[in-house]
Amino acid sequence: MMKNLLILLGIAWALNSFGQAGFQQHFDSLALKGSTTIYQYKTKKWLFTNKQDAEMPTLPASTFKIPNSLFALDYKAVHDENEVIKWDGTRRSHLGTVIEAWNKDTDLTSAYKNSTIWFYEEVAKRVGRERYREVLPQLKYGNGNLSQVGTDFWNYGAFAITPINQIEFLVKLYENKLPFSQKTMEKVKQIMVSEKTSTGIYRDKTGWTRRDGVDIGWYVGYVETQDEVYFFATRLQQDAHDANPHFSKARKSITQRILHELAAKERLPVPVNVLAPK
Repeated sequence: MMKNLLILLGIAWALNSFGQAGFQQHFDSLALKGSTTIYQYKTKKWLFTNKQDAEMPTLPASTFKIPNSLFALDYKAVHDENEVIKWDGTRRSHLGTVIEAWNKDTDLTSAYKNSTIWFYEEVAKRVGRERYREVLPQLKYGNGNLSQVGTDFWNYGAFAITPINQIEFLVKLYENKLPFSQKTMEKVKQIMVSEKTSTGIYRDKTGWTRRDGVDIGWYVGYVETQDEVYFFATRLQQDAHDANPHFSKARKSITQRILHELAAKERLPVPVNVLAPK
């Protein structure tokens, strides 16, 4: 028994060391701070490039569009994923950049792909804050702090989630173990697909917001291969004045590099659109 225990401890040490040291180079080489957390579903293994960072909560930004799409469909904020909400004519930007895809009539599928904030703000108004207060604890998603006065509590305020919690939520969605109808969960998983090839399927969401002068950038989701399902949550942070040119693309590229190194034998697909909307 002692021998087996030592073997297990050795494996755990190796994974932790490889994660902490081996993968940190991907952040250091781009002068970025953050972490990638990965959970291998079938083998029940966790990998942390920085365990301390993985346990630190921040605003979810647009990654909240995953649960918010579940709310939208299950609580009939929209009839279905194709119902169009009319654009009010206000040209909108995000962090100083005008995003043309936001400035038009939009349905849920397009709003998810384009990360259209005003659409999900309208969803939040229709769902109602009290519904979120009631259901989010059932999802065990985030810290439950919905004290933000404005509608957009996922980009502003004190609502927060850790990378580990992001993955725990995604695992429940994958297993259809959330308090939403199976039809709703399957539809949202369909909307989440960003890349589908003969070797695997990526379901994911990026996010980017700013709080107290710090940029917070996310990339969360999971990739299904023939032999395994890899759940991931990468979060980068930087001083808003730094404007690191790698910040946006690195959310995905770092994640993909780590996944490839972790499971190269399974030939994971790389999404073509590495510049996905925020």
